[in-house]
Amino acid sequence: MEPNTQEKKPNTPDVWYVNNYILLKDYYDRTISRIAARCVRKGNIALEDYPFYGYILDVLEEISETGDYILSHKELYPYVEKKVSGGMDGFNRTLAEYKEELRRNSSPEMIKSDAREVEKMKQALTVTDKAVDPTVGAGMGMEQLMEKLLQEDTEARTKVEAEFKEARERQEKES
Repeated sequence: MEPNTQEKKPNTPDVWYVNNYILLKDYYDRTISRIAARCVRKGNIALEDYPFYGYILDVLEEISETGDYILSHKELYPYVEKKVSGGMDGFNRTLAEYKEELRRNSSPEMIKSDAREVEKMKQALTVTDKAVDPTVGAGMGMEQLMEKLLQEDTEARTKVEAEFKEARERQEKES
């Protein structure tokens, strides 16, 4: 008997990554062209000064992740040879260029800036009023939790009923 020399065929979900990589490359090129034109209209500002420049880096990151997935699945290589200009050599070359572009533009200043923005968001979302904190009550038993929820529901109903009664009385006085 001869050994099985048949290539492992990629399954449909894996082939999706190759097709997505091709689409992302095209999308990246069109996005760069569009943003470059937008920068010209905004007074010929540098691409890096465009307010939404980070989106370009996001697309580059997605291209890199998709490319890494393809590289880790050798059964996709024949499909890459057919679908990507230049085959695997072209694929490796352009993927390396995209990764380098991402690395160069993800400067330490940008990373520090992102970290400061995340910290600002965390502070803005921090609940200082414990009465409004939805996590109060964590660790309660089921009975205590149900009692708390029923009490809150009763208070809310009472408030709505009182407001409804006041509105009805006002309406009766006006008529």
